[in-house]
Amino acid sequence: MLTGVHPLLTGELLWRLDQMGHSDAVVVTDAHFPARRNGQHSLVLPAVSAPDLIAAIRTVLPLDSGVAVDLMRTPDGLTALQHEMLEAAGVGASGADQLERAEFYARADAAFLAVRTGETRPFGNLILRKGLVSN
Repeated sequence: MLTGVHPLLTGELLWRLDQMGHSDAVVVTDAHFPARRNGQHSLVLPAVSAPDLIAAIRTVLPLDSGVAVDLMRTPDGLTALQHEMLEAAGVGASGADQLERAEFYARADAAFLAVRTGETRPFGNLILRKGLVSN
């Protein structure tokens, strides 16, 4: 047992996050997302919401400088869930790129890690790019 580690961060998830380098991406997906399309590392945390997992990941993952968060564009603007995810990531709407579906999937396919959550609300997908650790 470790102290000071968010309880949603499993050993395997911490290991994968630690393996990531600068600008590598982790995609947090809803339960409907095809998270293993290109064979990247993937984990499934079925009892976790997307915002809760994003908040947990952000306790150990610094964001890349500039725009380090990607969302899938929706027909009617940001959803309540997307606002929750951005808040959990520690960025506002202006701190995220809103991508068309195909472009979001392409970036997600190139991610180092995909973590599928139990999130059932639509558009529960977000990409975080790892920044530099500074002390």
